[in-house]
Amino acid sequence: MKYIEADQLEKLLSYEELIPKINEAFAQDYDIPMRHHHQYPNPKEGIESTLLLMPAWDNGENLGVKIVNVSPNNSKYNLPSIQGLYIYFDLHTGTPKALMDAKKLTTKRTAAASALASQYLSREDSSTLLVIGTGALSAELIQAHCAVRPISKVLVWGRSIEKSQHIVNEVSLEGVSISTVQSIEEGIKQSDIISCATLSPTALVFGKDLHPGQHLDMIGAYKPDMREMDDEVLAKSDVYVDNIEGATKETGDLAIPIANGTFKIEDIKADLFELAQGKKNVERSAETITCFKSVGHALEDLAAATLAFEKLETINSLTP
Repeated sequence: MKYIEADQLEKLLSYEELIPKINEAFAQDYDIPMRHHHQYPNPKEGIESTLLLMPAWDNGENLGVKIVNVSPNNSKYNLPSIQGLYIYFDLHTGTPKALMDAKKLTTKRTAAASALASQYLSREDSSTLLVIGTGALSAELIQAHCAVRPISKVLVWGRSIEKSQHIVNEVSLEGVSISTVQSIEEGIKQSDIISCATLSPTALVFGKDLHPGQHLDMIGAYKPDMREMDDEVLAKSDVYVDNIEGATKETGDLAIPIANGTFKIEDIKADLFELAQGKKNVERSAETITCFKSVGHALEDLAAATLAFEKLETINSLTP
């Protein structure tokens, strides 16, 4: 059984190939179970950590399950907050075919799903991107969004200017200027696309700061009691999600306003399944604000794992 490390996945999963691969997966009619989402006590930190179990299969040859731990305080120990493994099986026999680094697989497929949503939802002439957050996803989001829109300017905001500058130094794309910004409000004023990926428990993006034509890509708030945006963002936006069942239960960005009656499930325009399958179309004017709320889906992991495994098999078959 192969083990595909993070640096291998980085080389195998280009956004030019991964984004259409994930679109292709959402276009299929698969019956994928909801992910298992378990909170468990972390006494040394005085907070809860999260265990995620995410199975998926393609009704053909492939089956996989991701096992991930989310430990929000890991930055104190210079460790990533998301760690785990992906197990890739032969669907027919149940034989394990590969183990993969779950953190890299997750960041790649999450950024690719965001870029896929942007293809459907953002203005085609979007040229300025604001990335809020300085975690493992930040650099990937920059690369993914730049792969689908003519981005020429990227702004990065984080609570630590040193970490923001690290992201600026890490990413180099031809024709794209990347710099830090002092405040989220300042960044929103300048941006066409706003991508927010943090572990913040309270709202960072407020509807009062938005202006017509923007697209929001909201990735954090992975628990029902966490939020990255306020109710006014939802009121001002056409709201889309990656999958309706998960997004309306797992993230406080939607679960809290639904519980409060300030937002209804029926207000969601579509999810990625409906967009990829052509069941619903996006009707946006130059003034429309669109908001994509992502919670992640096991199908994205399976699509990314399949692409990586198939490419590695091809490379190995060509090696003398």
